[in-house]
Amino acid sequence: MPRLKEQYEKKIINDLQKKFSMANKLMVPKIEKVILNMGLGADANDKKKVQNCIDDMALISGQKPIVTKFKKSISNFKTRKGAPAGVKVTLRANKMYEFIDRLVNIALPRIKDFQGLSPKGFDNFGNYTFGVKEHIIFPEINFDKVDRIRGMDITLVTKGNDKKTTFALLEAMNFPFIKKNNKKEIN
Repeated sequence: MPRLKEQYEKKIINDLQKKFSMANKLMVPKIEKVILNMGLGADANDKKKVQNCIDDMALISGQKPIVTKFKKSISNFKTRKGAPAGVKVTLRANKMYEFIDRLVNIALPRIKDFQGLSPKGFDNFGNYTFGVKEHIIFPEINFDKVDRIRGMDITLVTKGNDKKTTFALLEAMNFPFIKKNNKKEIN
């Protein structure tokens, strides 16, 4: 069992249940899945660079990503229907908890001049999305073999009903949020 999952089940559920005075443990927010997305941009036409993105994403996530395709052609963006647009991975269960643990404790502290994650990335359903400008922050990626530094989007899909409970869950999982005037910015 991953360390973060064990911590969630033994400590975080009880703490959040008391904090928000929830009647049942099943009311406590839970992370359902983590979605990693890396856009290819101008590299979409080069099969070798697409394969490099697939290999990098597979190293980061621990499972093979799928290649997303354009749904329609747009001449201004030089896209063709069916051409590769990016790579995507959906993590669930134990792989998800292992990825979150590596992200929070290893990868995010490696970002240069890192001030914290913005608490404005929550949607109305309690999901949290943020972007990473460099995929080389993950220790699995060999910096010498990278042809180009790419950004990626990370979305945490939760069963939380609102922003406050999901924010409390992620804070309990040690997500480094920006603190402003000793108050957390959450709307």
